[in-house]
This record gives sequence, C-alpha cells and structure tokens, in this order.
Amino acid sequence: MSYCIAIENMVGEKRELHKNYHDKFYGFPIHDDNELFCRLVLEINQAGLSWETILKKEKAFRKAYHNFNIKKVAAYNEGDTQRLLSDAGIIRNRLKVNAAVENAKAMVLLQKEFGSFEKWLTHHHPKTKEEWVKVFKKTFKFTGGEIVNEFLMSIGYLPGAHIPNCSVHKTILKTKPMWLKK
Repeated sequence: MSYCIAIENMVGEKRELHKNYHDKFYGFPIHDDNELFCRLVLEINQAGLSWETILKKEKAFRKAYHNFNIKKVAAYNEGDTQRLLSDAGIIRNRLKVNAAVENAKAMVLLQKEFGSFEKWLTHHHPKTKEEWVKVFKKTFKFTGGEIVNEFLMSIGYLPGAHIPNCSVHKTILKTKPMWLKK
C-alpha cells in the first residue's frame, strides 16, 4: 500500500503527523547538504522501527546531532557517541550512531571532491535502485536496499513517493529540476 493511501486510513494525531510529512517533505527535492544528511540519518534510524517513531523523535534527533551539521557530526569523538547512546530522545543503537558519524565523515570527503553531497547525488543520477544501493554501500555505513530506496524516494531521486492521483504528486513535479524528472 502506498504512503498516500495509508495516510487516508489514519486518524487523529497519527494522521496529522504523517500528513504533514507527506504533504510538505516526502518526495520533495532537498538542496541543503545538512538536510540531506538529516534525512539519511533518520532513514537509517528507522530501520526495524516505524516511521512514526522517527517523526515523533525528529526534534530530539536535531538537538542531539547539532541540527545535522555535517562538519560537527564528522568531528564527534567517543564522548559524543556516549552522549548520544544515553539520550533517551533518540534511537540509542550503537551501529546507527556510529553510522551517522562515519557517514558525516564520508560526506565531508564528498563535499571536498564534488562541492556538495547534492552534487555527488546529481553526478550519479539517474540510476536504478540496485545501482544506487551498490554506490551507497561502497560509500556509506548502514545503507541497505530499503534504507537507500526510502532515502532516495523521500528526496525525489527515485520514483514512487506519491501515486499519480495523490494531491501532492503534481506539486512535487513542479518543484523538481528537469534533469531529476528522468
């Protein structure tokens, strides 16, 4: 079932939480590297959990990870790792915390080589999901097929975030650069 349809079956606070993300963020291009990093970290932390859990914890994640400032997170040390592992507001999983730090370091290198993480993504576009997974696994930690798929769909690099008759679908198409519509 698509996310668009699933939201229609939700009620109350749960529906509002998901609808806000769906209508304003899901599938829309992101041009800020720190926000791209944020989305990747959130997708990694969602593994094995519900997206609702992550949406509820997003503010705590932003605070814990210095608003996903790539350079700050890349400079984290063992003390920062321990701080994150004892922060009840986020997902306290050592593999996921370590992945965030290592992935920030990888992004710093990509920024040096390509000018930005977004330009690195653009450099590799278009690719199939399988091709993207290979590139991500070679470059980043904790990035399996589902995480890569959801990350790339959520930022508009892979199709499928919205079904064609979804009210947000046409809006997203208007926001995408022509090269991303391939």
